[in-house]
Amino acid sequence: MTRLVLGGAIALMAATLGAAPVQQTTQVHPGKGGSPHVRSTWKIDGASIVIEYGRPSIKGRPEAGLMAPGTPWRTGADEATTITTDRTLTFAKVKLEPGTYTINTQPGAPWEIIFGKLSKPGQWGVPYQASLEMARAPMTTGKAAAPVEVLTISIDDTSSGGSLRIEWGTTSVSIPFTVG
Repeated sequence: MTRLVLGGAIALMAATLGAAPVQQTTQVHPGKGGSPHVRSTWKIDGASIVIEYGRPSIKGRPEAGLMAPGTPWRTGADEATTITTDRTLTFAKVKLEPGTYTINTQPGAPWEIIFGKLSKPGQWGVPYQASLEMARAPMTTGKAAAPVEVLTISIDDTSSGGSLRIEWGTTSVSIPFTVG
């Protein structure tokens, strides 16, 4: 009986661990302004999703000055933040076909995620290029559980797809998506 219960517990743990998103982060380069650049990769519902971005630090600066309400923000440092997918992702009413797109956000009430065209590899993140904007979607705004010194973009696995989450300072914003 004990072996049966132990075997069932191990099988349940293996199934649970197998359902977790596979996430790997590697450094791409140190960044011209001192912010490290990373490439994070996830497997969510059969989709390979890669986000590449610069990771600036707060360094005691006021958040409102770094993420100004009502102004598009590159959501990273140096080069444009990008998302690459091999499957269609749907964020609210925004459908991203397989490919590479830029990610910007616009802080405010509500926060918005802004997807854009990548005009060239290494495209710089500023100034904001409105002509490359494709679509916007509202994000859910909250507070980080603890202050986040270095900008962090992550994807959480959910029962109906995933949720892209951006945290910096005391700010935490997210948007769910489906894979299809």
